Amino acid sequence: MPPPMPDLPVDDPRPARHHLLALPDDVGAEEVEVLALSRFTAAGWDRRVPQTAPRGRAAREPLAGVGVLRLSRHSTMAGPYAVTPDAVRALGLPDDTAAAFVVTSPRERGEPPYPGGDREGLKRAFPDAMPIRDEERVLRWLVDAARRLGGAVRVADGGVVLIPDPGAAVDLTVFSDVWLEPATGLAVVQRATPSARLALDAVPWQGPSITPQAPATGPDGAPLTRLGERARRRVHDRSADFDAAALAGPDELTGYGVEVDLGPDGLVVVEAGGDEVVPLVLRGLPWTAQGVVTYRVRWEPADLEELEREHPSEAHRTARARAQGLVAAAAREVHAVVGGEVADAAEFLVDPADL
Repeated sequence: MPPPMPDLPVDDPRPARHHLLALPDDVGAEEVEVLALSRFTAAGWDRRVPQTAPRGRAAREPLAGVGVLRLSRHSTMAGPYAVTPDAVRALGLPDDTAAAFVVTSPRERGEPPYPGGDREGLKRAFPDAMPIRDEERVLRWLVDAARRLGGAVRVADGGVVLIPDPGAAVDLTVFSDVWLEPATGLAVVQRATPSARLALDAVPWQGPSITPQAPATGPDGAPLTRLGERARRRVHDRSADFDAAALAGPDELTGYGVEVDLGPDGLVVVEAGGDEVVPLVLRGLPWTAQGVVTYRVRWEPADLEELEREHPSEAHRTARARAQGLVAAAAREVHAVVGGEVADAAEFLVDPADL
């Protein structure tokens, strides 16, 4: 049985000076650790902070009596702490908050936010200068983790509380080492919805762009000797032979798409392709050594601007809920055939049984 969590003190000013990850009571520290391992190569438990920090270390220890989960070389999070109703009210956290992690990271800020979408709410939280480098990576992970775990993030600057909508995590990716040809991929997606169709819109090659070149010259400015006629013919013949062999061989398909038209709800698209860059959570597996085959199942709403809003309209949320079921069904059918792993848009693994 794990030891009881120490309370996050209400009268201690240190928690308010740090970013906080606030969580409901059904989330354990192990779940937070798994999500950290998905995005940070240095993730792991460092140690346990003693109940009484030695003199001279109080400034570095946000609180005591809990474990320290390292995220990166410069960033850690201490916890979990129990959050009392008084602490919930004092820090402006959601009513269902039961535990919290106190995050220690460098304060690294850049330019003011650009105009445009703010799905995570970070532009609202940092109107004067956006986080950059390690602080940005940590904050984006905190928001993604809060979305996955049904929690919230309280940022140190101004105490803005971000409550990411779990329903906004629609897109899924199936990572595998099995390639499905377009006809087979279509048939698999049609198990989820018979209205799926192939989307093979190839763009014909227009040939290389040609930029006029000045005559080549040597160090003395004199024109360089051109290829002799016989040498030029040999180069031309070899080039022609290579082109003929390429044209005679089969076309190499590197990707294709399957589309499902949802009418006013937008589109669900399954994009099959390959990727040499493997997500951190899959690195080291034998079947990912040479890269992975990816089946990205994503939703394209009719209004793309709504997709980037922190609080989209009710119509968008309704369409999203309808599309989410189809995204999950398509990913489930693909995974049943190709195996591998399923991950959400934050590169957190998803149990196929939950789709």
